[in-house]
Amino acid sequence: MTRQIPALIAFIGAAFIAGAIGSWATFPNVRDWFPLLQKPAWNPPGWLFAPVWTTLYVLMGVAIWRAWRAGGPAASRLVRLYFAQLFFNALWSVLFFGLKQPAWALADILVLWCLLAWLQVGLWRSDRLAGALWVPYVLWVSFATALNAAIVRLN
Repeated sequence: MTRQIPALIAFIGAAFIAGAIGSWATFPNVRDWFPLLQKPAWNPPGWLFAPVWTTLYVLMGVAIWRAWRAGGPAASRLVRLYFAQLFFNALWSVLFFGLKQPAWALADILVLWCLLAWLQVGLWRSDRLAGALWVPYVLWVSFATALNAAIVRLN
């Protein structure tokens, strides 16, 4: 019991750290370079990203924490996958915004989506609520993948 709250904070904190790395890569080019790109009509407004990602980071952290609490080899595998997907999550922003390489970012987000789908199955098997908490993240990254692909196609 004494390790549970620090673990929850660590899982959520790790998501926010990945987000901070992504933001660090994003800020220099989001105002100068990104507006110059052709985007589909369904590109969301910029103000939407911060509240969406804040919510997703919390849901992600709670989901993996619930699976971690279940223990066992499956939980260890899910935790490793969680940290792997955080790496690819942060890398996407570095590739897309930092290096201005939407095509490379598309390759990254496809790997990320596969990891998320794998985690979705594992979380669902481990804890139904954890699986349910993971669904919004998979849906958002699915949307982001389509958006990334559209930007590559249009540019």
